[in-house]
Amino acid sequence: MRAVPIIALYALEEALRRRIFHVVLVLTALYLALYWLGADTAFEEVQQFGGELPVEEKELTGGTLFGLSMFGTLFLGAVLAAFLTLGAVRGDAERGLLQPLVVRPLGRSALLVGRLLGAAAVCVPYVFAVFTACALITRAAGDWWPDQFLRPGAELAAGVLVIAVLGLLGSVFLSATANGIAIFMVFGAGLVAGLLGQIGEALNSDTLQTVAERTSWALPFEALYQDALYRITSESRGFTGLAIQLGPFGGAQAAGSNLQLWVATYFVAALGLTLAAFSRKDL
Repeated sequence: MRAVPIIALYALEEALRRRIFHVVLVLTALYLALYWLGADTAFEEVQQFGGELPVEEKELTGGTLFGLSMFGTLFLGAVLAAFLTLGAVRGDAERGLLQPLVVRPLGRSALLVGRLLGAAAVCVPYVFAVFTACALITRAAGDWWPDQFLRPGAELAAGVLVIAVLGLLGSVFLSATANGIAIFMVFGAGLVAGLLGQIGEALNSDTLQTVAERTSWALPFEALYQDALYRITSESRGFTGLAIQLGPFGGAQAAGSNLQLWVATYFVAALGLTLAAFSRKDL
């Protein structure tokens, strides 16, 4: 297993060579600047209403804005995870980079675990950094702070790791381009599941709610996002809690104590399937 850190470092150096981090940093800077402008403007506009609104303006505005920022954080993290894993197997094999790395004593398992470790070493700190930056921006703009901070951030990071392992699995079977398309379609399917759940709740449709719930657990990054969204206003009551619960991009839903166990099982199963499929793949 001493080869695993070497492969992780190789993956990071390859990402630097392809300027992946440069693109992500530019997009992140633009995103944070736009969020800062939007948050500052929103709080200024709300303050003009004084006490005329029937709810606590600061709490409602802060919760809504920060909920939106969490979707942006998850999306940017998903983009980063996808780019770090989409060409890990077939993409490198087609370029002739993979075959020299999987000979003994390195092996295929060490290669995959190293690539996943490299992606995790980048994605987890990145998600926490963007999540924290958005929280600080919200606090600076409107003196609002989420009811829970660490657990929602950890759940967003875990959701991005799920996307990373799915990207690694797809790279065994698909070219880099096809895998990238597939990962973003899977990501979109998770968002659609969240929206279906909102529609089902609004229409009191048990069928839509059941489909949405099962899909979000089949794609657990969505369940993690919904639980994280719930926890930032878990102590809110009345219209504020209802506003965050109803949108957007998937409503807030408390997932319960089984979510962490399910995500861990899902992650291990996806990684095991990836290792098994790669061990049988003819390079």
